[in-house]
Amino acid sequence: MSESLRTTAPLAHPVSRAVVVVAAGSGTRLGMGTAKALVPVAGVVMLERALEAIFALAAPTFVAVVAPPDRLAETQSLVTRVAGPAAPYTAVVPGGADRHASVEAGLRALPQSVATVLVHDAARCLTPTAQFETVFAAVERDGCGVIPALPVTDTVKRIADDLVLETVDRSALVGVQTPQGFPVAALRQAYAVATRSETDDAGVFQAAGGEVRFVPGDADALKITTAWDLRRAEAIVRDRAAVAAAVDDQVPLFGIGIDVHAFDAAQPCRLGLLAFDGEPGLAGHSDGDAVSHAIVDAMLSAAGLGDIGGVFGTDDPRFAGASGAVFLAGAAERLAEHGLRVGRVTVQIIGKRPRIGARRPAMQDALAAALDCPVAVSATTTDGLGFTGRGEGLAAIATAVLRR
Repeated sequence: MSESLRTTAPLAHPVSRAVVVVAAGSGTRLGMGTAKALVPVAGVVMLERALEAIFALAAPTFVAVVAPPDRLAETQSLVTRVAGPAAPYTAVVPGGADRHASVEAGLRALPQSVATVLVHDAARCLTPTAQFETVFAAVERDGCGVIPALPVTDTVKRIADDLVLETVDRSALVGVQTPQGFPVAALRQAYAVATRSETDDAGVFQAAGGEVRFVPGDADALKITTAWDLRRAEAIVRDRAAVAAAVDDQVPLFGIGIDVHAFDAAQPCRLGLLAFDGEPGLAGHSDGDAVSHAIVDAMLSAAGLGDIGGVFGTDDPRFAGASGAVFLAGAAERLAEHGLRVGRVTVQIIGKRPRIGARRPAMQDALAAALDCPVAVSATTTDGLGFTGRGEGLAAIATAVLRR
């Protein structure tokens, strides 16, 4: 593979959008002793974090990464891994002597089908996907250069040597970020005639007569230049993870369970952990407690752990005649192994008998004690319809809410 240019075969589906990711900087001011784009931020290198946001774009986008010339193979491997199925839509090219030359190298790597290009610094690795989408949309809508920017909040002074001359009106000032977007043909032309005095792509574009507008930037799109910036970026990553975990913890999991048993007059009647003397029992390998079994299925389904038959076995001799309390406790243990607990359970019993009304509070209390959570029990009939209406058996439907 050539060390001067790494590109792909012609694309099966041409794309009109591209991003040039400038990742060839040495990172001298960062002081990490390696190429800046390959420095980890909270355990993930900058370039990988930058690419993750780009590959999350809704529309197919070609990505050209401008890499340190002595780290091409390593960069190619990283890009291929992060891109996954989108790898054919990538290229890795060696950077030039300065940023100007590196951007030109990235532009040369783009397919002919590309109409709009964004130039992005890998050092702004926390830039959200939404910022790329906003810049793309603005360029395609207005046909000009577009930069994301934030208002300047600090007081700004004009100085000469060590003398403060005046306070500058900051209402007309913004801090510029990347990605910066352009019609690709116009940007190529601008770079072809530009000097190397401009500090960003918008400056090159504007110096060649192009119009540049701005859209709101994002505070997280900071540029990592110094060790202090790196520390700040890592704090942002940790805050994002903490917020995501907190939200995840607050989102409950829901499960539904259904169990049906035929009546068996030769068996004692156990339902909802209570004994109903004088009532026909429920047929089954265990004690036939349809209420407990429906709750277990609801618990397991909410956690994605299967069902009562798969977890406990339908004919395991250990559970011959076992009480519903055994299955409830076993299911709770399996939830705990996955960091889950039951937050609430509701169950409805469907059948003509046994009569539940007077014993509903006792059943709720028994189930709540077994599960250590609130339990609501209700009962209904089917007005003579179906096997429950004919008194041939009983059904139970349960829902379970799990918490982390």
